[in-house]
Amino acid sequence: MLTEDFNRLGIQEQENFKRIVNMLLAHTFLLSDQYDFANKMTKTDPDYRFVERNFALFQDYFEYSGFHLERDSTYGVISLVSTNDYNRVHFDKLTTLTLYTLRLIFEETREELQLSNEIFTTTGDLIQKMITLGAITKKPANREIHESLRLLARFQIVAKQDGAWEDADTRILIMPTILFVVSADQIASMNRLIDDSDENAGDGTIDAGAADDETADDGTTDD
Repeated sequence: MLTEDFNRLGIQEQENFKRIVNMLLAHTFLLSDQYDFANKMTKTDPDYRFVERNFALFQDYFEYSGFHLERDSTYGVISLVSTNDYNRVHFDKLTTLTLYTLRLIFEETREELQLSNEIFTTTGDLIQKMITLGAITKKPANREIHESLRLLARFQIVAKQDGAWEDADTRILIMPTILFVVSADQIASMNRLIDDSDENAGDGTIDAGAADDETADDGTTDD
């Protein structure tokens, strides 16, 4: 059945299928809309629409590979969830606290804006929020900020137009995917992380089908 459905696709559609499968394995999430920073507007992502049209085919394929494909039409998010414990990236403590703080900012800003789907913050405001919450006592090293935010960007949780991740004025777009990584209930565990004396203790995880060894170990990359 899977082979038959795949063969019904045109040649270009088959290539799109292969490309999107690899993209989901690498990035976990696919969003219905992508923000165009240059024109300050959202644009429909054709890849998302392609998966929507062929959702059963994608779902069947991933089921064979030990993944479950989920779709939330309300937020326009398609996510790949591993059915095995070993296909997960474990975040270090700073990245986890960064993630949880971004989730708080997302919720607070969303309540204020109400009509806007785009939630922005800056690196400077993010770090200040973490200090105010007691998540950190001082600004982390630039390298640590860069690595944490870059890792979250890899999984389509945040995005930016330009500027370095560690620059205070860099404008960060927080994606609705963050709602699927950190639930409201999980925010309560942030206090436990703050109180944890082990600075290397990580508590955040995310499904990742193609996590490289370098990233899976400590949530950092060299680029």
